[in-house]
Amino acid sequence: MAINSQPEEKTIPPEPKETLQSFQRRRVRTGLIITFLGYLMFLMGTTPGLFGLDRSPVIGFIQISMFLVGLGIICVGGYSSFISLWKGRPRSIAADFGLRFVSTGFVITVFTGMADIFGFGSHLRPNMPFFGEWQAMGVMIGEAVIAVGFLLLIPWQRASARLK
Repeated sequence: MAINSQPEEKTIPPEPKETLQSFQRRRVRTGLIITFLGYLMFLMGTTPGLFGLDRSPVIGFIQISMFLVGLGIICVGGYSSFISLWKGRPRSIAADFGLRFVSTGFVITVFTGMADIFGFGSHLRPNMPFFGEWQAMGVMIGEAVIAVGFLLLIPWQRASARLK
């Protein structure tokens, strides 16, 4: 009977790459599904006539709230999808700026969309608040900032390496 003087080393097998890739794919799919649901909510807020829900000639508080919540869900789903494209690698400074641009753009849209409700819009109380052209311009500017943020979240180094 031979006695082995060295203890057996227990090795932990490395995690298979398939698991990481399937996780990334699921994360992208989940982010895209969340983005699509947010888009449906956004559409329901901006054009409720598509869903047979149009009851007012102006865009009021409920519609503004609905499209802002939908836009927020779009931002969360889009951020989740774009971050998963980095595949666990460290994000660049531009990607970090992109997250801040998305957040700032959403804050711009919320405050310009709800300007009348917050009391600094052009349709103050006791008049009925509604979505005017100045608010529409502010929301479009906020959406443009969100779009720039999403562009900054794209991992451009990896995309340019594929083109070469």
